[in-house]
This record gives sequence, structure tokens and C-alpha cells, in this order.
Amino acid sequence: MEKHSYVGKTKEEAIEKATIDLQELKENLIITVKEEKKSLLNKKVEIEVIEKRDLRAFIKSELQDLLYTMGYKVEIEMQMKEEMPIYRIYSNNDALLIGKNGKNLEALSYVLKQIVYNQIGAKYSFILDVSDYREKNDQHIAALAKKIARDVARTKVEVKMDSMNSYQRRIVHQTLSNNKYVYTKSEGEDPNRCVVVKPREE
Repeated sequence: MEKHSYVGKTKEEAIEKATIDLQELKENLIITVKEEKKSLLNKKVEIEVIEKRDLRAFIKSELQDLLYTMGYKVEIEMQMKEEMPIYRIYSNNDALLIGKNGKNLEALSYVLKQIVYNQIGAKYSFILDVSDYREKNDQHIAALAKKIARDVARTKVEVKMDSMNSYQRRIVHQTLSNNKYVYTKSEGEDPNRCVVVKPREE
């Protein structure tokens, strides 16, 4: 993964140099300020730039190497969904790779995100899936949220859902964000943090 350095009197000037040199839009770049000097006589900003497409290829390569080291034979497909990279893994042992309630998949995702953070010095969002496990699980969580919302709207009694990770809680919040009759709130501390579905006041 190639990293590019640019210097300007301002951050904006350095970014402009990067977009012209790389022939890329700003939104397709990951930009980190490496050095900033401001004085009466000298103004200088140095940025480090990584193209997102290069980072996405790096993630796929690191994922393949990681799984190979763990003894898996895999094929990996990468697709974009609403500007979110999704890496779909097809392996010789999907059940083991997923783990109970997706624990192994979550651990793999955490390790890979740490590798990316160490490389670019910032968080970068992406999703790992095994076959279509996460997609089906997401659909199940969304369907459950809608069912609970109907019950809460009917009974006017709030419901505390089982503990979930931040990704799963976000699915619930997004699913019910425009509901006229209920609203959601996360409560508790990780790993026991959960979503509470509450009735709206009429």
C-alpha cells in the first residue's frame, strides 16, 4: 500500500496538490496531517495520503494472509454497499470461522481493524462476512426490532433487548429511526450494552 506525502502552506493547499497529483477526488483519499508548523515567517503543513482503493486492496490481501496462516482455504470477494466495503469470505470451514454467535468472526474483524489502524493511524470502517452469515443475521436483527417495536407501540411498555455489539445495536437504531410510535436508546456498559425500545409519548 503506497503512502504519499505532500507539503503546503495550509492543509487545503497540500490536499489540492494531492488531488492534482493523484488525479483523485478528496473523498477518495484518506488524509492524515503528519506535521504542522505555524510561525510568522514559516507556515508548513505536511500530509500523508492513501488512496482508498489501495487501502481496500491492502485489507483484502491482509485478510487472505491472516486466514491462510490460520489454516483456512478461502476465496474473498469485495463489494461496496452504500460506500461501505464488504469482504465476503468463502472458506473450507465456515462454521468454525464464524464461531458461536459470530464470536470468531467478530474477533477476526477486530484484529484486522487493528492492523489497518496501525497502518494509517485512523479508524476505517468495513464489514467482514462469511458466505452470507452476517447478511442473514442483520436481517434477523432488523425483523426482531420491528416485531418488538410493534409490541411496544401496542402495550406502551418498553422492552430491553439482549446485549449486542455496536454494529448490531446500530442496525436496531437504523431500523427504527423513523418509527412514529417508538424510539431506541442504548444502555449499559460493554460487553452487556443493549438497546431499549421505548414508546413515544403521544
